[in-house]
Amino acid sequence: MKSLIAANWKMNMDIKSSISFINNFKKYIKKIKNKEIVICPSFTLLNKINESTKNTKIKLGAQNMHFEEEGTFTGEISALMLKDVGCEYVILGHSERRQYFNETDDMVNKKIKTAFKNNLKPILCIGETLEQRNNNKTLKIIKNQLINCLKNIDENEIKNIVIAYEPIWAIGTGKNATPQQAEEVHKFIRELLSHIYNNKISSNVRIIYGGSIKESNIKDLMAMKNINGALVGGASLNPKSFACICGFNNST
Repeated sequence: MKSLIAANWKMNMDIKSSISFINNFKKYIKKIKNKEIVICPSFTLLNKINESTKNTKIKLGAQNMHFEEEGTFTGEISALMLKDVGCEYVILGHSERRQYFNETDDMVNKKIKTAFKNNLKPILCIGETLEQRNNNKTLKIIKNQLINCLKNIDENEIKNIVIAYEPIWAIGTGKNATPQQAEEVHKFIRELLSHIYNNKISSNVRIIYGGSIKESNIKDLMAMKNINGALVGGASLNPKSFACICGFNNST
């Protein structure tokens, strides 16, 4: 299974800085093999990033989308628009969307269905708060989120999903789940997928980790059996750092 390393730039970068990033990043990743690299910039940068990454190993993703394909939704963006600008992936259900914009599992489920309808690959984010972890509710929260978000998603669709386990308490905090803590949840997710679908499907779904990923911890995390990549936040804003993360097994 090819590892997937995705950059979530969040609300950072302008056109000039993003083009500079891509030009440098392309030089740093020339020798990286057997990785799928995705960059998810803000909506205003999608077109320029798409132009700048043509004929490279870099794929384009978006950070969010609406579950309707068109309509009177001021300020929103549709799957059709994302496809039109060259996106292959879209992040859905990120904890910041859930926390600040009141997104529910039901809304995320609708978005996933719309993404599949339009041949976009969802990166589904799930994760628990620090309070939930301290109260030993992590696995219960993960189970509920996964089951609700994947409601009525069939076997042919699920093979194209990426699941990102992002413990909320580790996002942008400098804290990080240990490789063993992350592996425990990743293994639980894979076993749950096996129960919902079957072992073959479960073994082929990429489950990636996010939460204060950096050069110093990527290799230990990727050594875990059920961790198939990373969703990188702050460290993805520096082209050299992100390239080092993409080349975690010294293939750079």
